[in-house]
Amino acid sequence: MEADLVLAPVDGSDNAAEAFEYAVAVADRYDAAVHVLFVLGEEMSRRVQDGTIDGEVAAETTVAAVDPILDRLDGTDLESTHSSAYGYSTQRLTQHPGSVITEVADQLGADFVVLPREPVTGDPQAAIEKAAQYVIAHADQPVLSV
Repeated sequence: MEADLVLAPVDGSDNAAEAFEYAVAVADRYDAAVHVLFVLGEEMSRRVQDGTIDGEVAAETTVAAVDPILDRLDGTDLESTHSSAYGYSTQRLTQHPGSVITEVADQLGADFVVLPREPVTGDPQAAIEKAAQYVIAHADQPVLSV
């Protein structure tokens, strides 16, 4: 197997940060780059889309969650990029964290996806806690769910 790009979805949860460690290991093993995808939770997605909060607040939330993750790559030779996406949409009922992750994986041409298989905690920040089963079933790439 060859892999040039590993997609690592995160949502600010501890389980996503732990899964990121596995993404780093996969990327290191295959000398691949890592793309960190921050998936905004349902409440934040809706509030930004309906204008209740400013997009800058969402950007600050993303930076606060992604920077410590990217700091993990300091001292490695791994290349990294990052982006964010709304985990839910008020206009598109079929948009949910699992569909967002598979769409981004396809758009980026990711070769591998690593995400947490989180217990359903009810934490509003844990946007991807129910996405693993969907991604495993629908992704065109190999998926490691930890």
